[in-house]
Amino acid sequence: MRIRTVACQFETKRGNTNEICSRHLNIMPVHVLSEGKELTSQVPAHLSRIPISFISTSTDCANKIVKGKVVHKGPLVAVTPNNFILKTVIKDDSLQTISSQNLSINVVLFGALAKNFSKDVNQEDVVVASGFTVGKSPTANKDKLHPCNLLLSGDDAYIYVSRQQPSPDQRSVLANKRSSTLSAEVSRAPKAPKYTYVRLDDLKAGSVVNVYGVVVFFKQPFRSRGTDLCSSLKITDQSNRRVGCTIFHENLENHPKIFQMGDIIRMHRVKAHLFNNAMTLVNTFGFSVLAFDGAVGSVMEPRTSSVQYQFDEEDRRTVEELRSWAASQAVLPPVSASVPLSAVQPRDYFDLTCQLLAKAPIDTTCTLLKVWDGTRCPHTLLKVIVEPDVTEGPSSFSKQKEDMIANVLVYDNHVEFARQLKPGTFLRIYNLRAIPGSSKVPGLTSSQSEEVSHLAFHLHGGTSYGRGIRVLPENASEVQELKRVIESFSEEVDDEVAELNDSELLEVWTTPPESFDEGPVECRSERTCDHHMQLVTLSQLKQSDPDHVQVYHVRAQLRSYEPQRLYQALKLFCSKCKSIQDIPDDELVAGIFSEASKHSEAYSPPPWALSGHTDLPRDSPGSPPRALRIHLSSQLMSEGKTKELIFLMGTSLEETCQLTAEFQNIVPVTTSGHLNLLDLSAPFLFRGRRRYFGCKRCSETAVREPSAEGVKTIDEKIIAEAIGVKPLQFVLLMKMELQDATDTLDVFLWKHAELFFDVSAEDIATNQDAQDRVRQTMDSLCPPEGSMGRRPWLDFCLMAYRAEGNGQTCYQICNTSIVRPSAT
Repeated sequence: MRIRTVACQFETKRGNTNEICSRHLNIMPVHVLSEGKELTSQVPAHLSRIPISFISTSTDCANKIVKGKVVHKGPLVAVTPNNFILKTVIKDDSLQTISSQNLSINVVLFGALAKNFSKDVNQEDVVVASGFTVGKSPTANKDKLHPCNLLLSGDDAYIYVSRQQPSPDQRSVLANKRSSTLSAEVSRAPKAPKYTYVRLDDLKAGSVVNVYGVVVFFKQPFRSRGTDLCSSLKITDQSNRRVGCTIFHENLENHPKIFQMGDIIRMHRVKAHLFNNAMTLVNTFGFSVLAFDGAVGSVMEPRTSSVQYQFDEEDRRTVEELRSWAASQAVLPPVSASVPLSAVQPRDYFDLTCQLLAKAPIDTTCTLLKVWDGTRCPHTLLKVIVEPDVTEGPSSFSKQKEDMIANVLVYDNHVEFARQLKPGTFLRIYNLRAIPGSSKVPGLTSSQSEEVSHLAFHLHGGTSYGRGIRVLPENASEVQELKRVIESFSEEVDDEVAELNDSELLEVWTTPPESFDEGPVECRSERTCDHHMQLVTLSQLKQSDPDHVQVYHVRAQLRSYEPQRLYQALKLFCSKCKSIQDIPDDELVAGIFSEASKHSEAYSPPPWALSGHTDLPRDSPGSPPRALRIHLSSQLMSEGKTKELIFLMGTSLEETCQLTAEFQNIVPVTTSGHLNLLDLSAPFLFRGRRRYFGCKRCSETAVREPSAEGVKTIDEKIIAEAIGVKPLQFVLLMKMELQDATDTLDVFLWKHAELFFDVSAEDIATNQDAQDRVRQTMDSLCPPEGSMGRRPWLDFCLMAYRAEGNGQTCYQICNTSIVRPSAT
């Protein structure tokens, strides 16, 4: 093996560069094996392998190797003319049961090793690294990979590379990649490849294919658990086979630009997988996508971020055929989800194509978008007045234009995207909700009468039903039509800013949730326990090794907490089986009600039940009445307690909520030869605004008459006992990171959360004031944009214990409450 001497210059503290030394570098630090050879057999026998998941900063790296597949290869960076750095990511595929976060690790290569790696190693190659050191990864919080990284430099660092022999199908793909790379290097345009496309009913699991399809369902890109954004859609073609597609990519521009159902999509290099007995497509290396308007006769303008793509006459013919086929089939819903403001009705879910005029942050979980589409909504709309200095875009408009503006309240996971929008852009907002309300709805101004009903437009959190926001390009057909409508609207004075009178200036701006105290509240903590012990630092606490439950007192600041969104911290807990679960969202519950209402089997009511009907309150004076079937307890009827409890059949979730104003307790039921409760993913009881859930594992349900003898009030406990339900209780579960001058520590807040916030979890689930209390407390303890110096020092009582199963030491806040200043 050839050895060469390299002269190296090192800069002294005074900036001189006259200190020269020589060292020997192996000019072949990357060893590429022939195809088909076993990688581990070529590695020196004295080296032993360590799994990536076992690596830590205390790992002894002597005589150790790490093996993994190259899943990312960064560019070669020249620090100086003869000094290079390259960063790559390798993944250990041999341990699938370990968290994926610890299976992939950053590897940083220096010098000749980096240069040779850049030349000889490709993505998807399997590599073995030796002679490395371990450091703490500075990007672990951002890229969610292994908390450590591997550093390779010097004479002892080696990379062994094995290229997996590709299948015949893969060879053609690799050949295209190499051809494209070569052509780029010599600046020579290659001959356009001839792509073949596979019908959706001919997909084979494991194959990488190119496909065309009509979009029948889609979700806008949303943040996945890793660093990528995820798009989800379903497509079909003339085979009538419907196939789901999942696209992962960190850049929004590389996701399919789908605007509405019926759009045509072309995807290159997607891999077919069989998942839950259904075929699905996932993007692979080299993925590209084009999207087209699906309307027959519309402009053939591909939507793509690619600078170069192939689209010839045959592709044009394929798109036209799919447009015509989709128009002639019952592929899409008969009624478009896109609705102008002039046609919106209360309680509608709809898509809105509009122009953004202005926006303003409401709080950390809500943003206000002021939009219009050139049409006037026939209903009185919600008015939200915000301070001009927080508004991006015009803060006021002419009276004529103001009447045509809709205030859209954007919540939770959509807030980050909404805050990046620029006034003047054209948008499509998907699955927007029109909620009828009164003065109780947040944002109603004092100038409106309490009796006036109005519509509030809400974009709720989550991605169900494709919920989200999409920016439309200027050349989109929808935007061109919208521009024509808006241009037809003529303002009396375009440049005149509407004047505000004194009464309007005196109005207090109000934002959801209803809270006039938006600033953080000064808080302190106090321990409520009887323990007498000295304070310990977090560093001392972490060095202790409790063999049983122990209690400690610490003084620290709150560095961070999760989840940031309060609704994600609320859980349901079963005191019997000790299980914890998320609270089902309204969409899931509404689906259960909808499915249950389809059952209309003949049945015999139980002997104790009296059957009848009740009328649903009308939405408007002209709407037709709707009678709902109910069952009542004969005992309660005899005691004149007709409003105490009803068993309700065949209704929607929304109708059930409407009836809670008339009946104290509502138990939804369905039939299957006899009365049954709904699936326990839905509430088993509605009691005013409160909903009660039951444990599926511990409940033995049966519709029975509750025993009300000698009972003044029928409550949830009596009802649950009668129908065999083990009630779940609301709990608050949060993870907090504490910090003092010595260390940081992750702790849980759970069993003593109600003491900590001085509010019950059940109240947090239904009461806006309770939610505001928790939010304001957390904003005070951990300001969203505040420095550590501004955060209060808090006294905590912590319980240390070993978790069952893995024996890991855990810490939980106990006997600690937050004291808020008394109102003055």
